[in-house]
Amino acid sequence: MKNLIKFTLFFLCLHWCAISQETKTTEDNNKEYTNITEALKNPEKVIKLNLSNQDLHVLPSDWAKFKNLEYLNLSNDHLKTIPNEISYLTNLKVLDLSGNDFKELPKDFDKLVNLKELFLNNDKNLKIDETIFVLGKLPKLESLHLENDNLKKLPASIKKLSHLEKLYLNKNRFRKVPIQLKGLDHLQYLDMEGNQLNQQLNINNRPENLNFGFAKNQLTRCLNYQ
Repeated sequence: MKNLIKFTLFFLCLHWCAISQETKTTEDNNKEYTNITEALKNPEKVIKLNLSNQDLHVLPSDWAKFKNLEYLNLSNDHLKTIPNEISYLTNLKVLDLSGNDFKELPKDFDKLVNLKELFLNNDKNLKIDETIFVLGKLPKLESLHLENDNLKKLPASIKKLSHLEKLYLNKNRFRKVPIQLKGLDHLQYLDMEGNQLNQQLNINNRPENLNFGFAKNQLTRCLNYQ
């Protein structure tokens, strides 16, 4: 009986340790670091790094230390250039570069092979043609935010974003849905709220305004009318 009790206690202890370790791992993965000094103490444990609205000072060699980083926010940091060294963040899935002053993405940006979602909102100096050309080299980009960037048209090279599923063009200067989107077979959702679209679709004998977001079936009909 004593041996059975000991075995039960030992088993319960192992089970508790396993749960504790799993809980700690989950907490580490969910923790969002907002201070670069703190993050650099254990950079391999940092999954989420939010450095938005800061006077950012990161040594080029420090970026490579964040080997497991999946989320990075550099929005509203008044960056005139994006550090080329962020190309070392090959596990990055979400990147927010909104509200900065840069014109072009770094030359090695296409090394972010796992990037799925990119925010380029309020980047008024952005050279859209060069930007789309670079983004066309990203193999997993699914969601792209180009909101409030003073855009009137899109370059033909946007068709190279072959994996794109969601595109946000809110608060720009479009007068119609860009015909350049035709051929993006994986595009499921387009949001153009805040533009001055002059297009409507007659669906079920009822005009439907396209100044807001719409899904693939509406997008296909709209592009076919042009």
